[in-house]
Amino acid sequence: MTGGSRGIGRAVVRAFAASGDRVAIHHRVSADLAEELRAELPGSGHVVVAGDVSDPAAVQRFVDEAADALGGLDVVVNNAAVFPRHPIMETSYEEWQQAWRRTIDVNLVGPANVAWCAVRHMRPGGRIVNVSSRGAFRGEPGQPGYGASKAGLNSLTQSLARALGPHGIAVTAVAPGFVETDMSNEHLKSPRGAEIRAESPFNRVAQPDEIAAAVHYLASPEAEWASGAVLDLNGASYLR
Repeated sequence: MTGGSRGIGRAVVRAFAASGDRVAIHHRVSADLAEELRAELPGSGHVVVAGDVSDPAAVQRFVDEAADALGGLDVVVNNAAVFPRHPIMETSYEEWQQAWRRTIDVNLVGPANVAWCAVRHMRPGGRIVNVSSRGAFRGEPGQPGYGASKAGLNSLTQSLARALGPHGIAVTAVAPGFVETDMSNEHLKSPRGAEIRAESPFNRVAQPDEIAAAVHYLASPEAEWASGAVLDLNGASYLR
């Protein structure tokens, strides 16, 4: 579970542990949060691993550590992401390059590398679930690299679903809209908060547990036939 120490990742970790699974909680620099979460989980055998998903060597190391500790991998959830603001008319060329490079490395190349490393430890029945975004479809004018990276992640999901199906591994994605997490708090607590909530006819944003429930289903044995699907989870705030 990349990015497992907070937000959506934290909720997903709890959902799997509640079902009796052993989980690997990945973080980059949130060791205290990750260890706190591990201590709260039911069951035993959970592990914390660390590393920057934009670093290929770190990815290989922490995926192998997780697999060694758990005796292989049944499910991998690619959740770690960054959301830097870099609107094209307000950003210097140097800042533009830096934002794009970091966003693509973390949000797209990172999950690709996690998947490459993880499938070496997977048996038939394995699952990869990628956390995408509504922004892949509607666009992100303030964070264009984010929207593009998530569109790429959707395409990666479909490509891997085709490539790994013959090996008995299903690959899917969830595409949430706004979720009430640390990442979104800046926007939800701003003057735009009411406008953001009003995008959905339910007049709210998602809770992390709602996203976790969908991820948990897509990782289940019953969800093999969903392989290649990108599930919208945005409360009808954006329809396509």
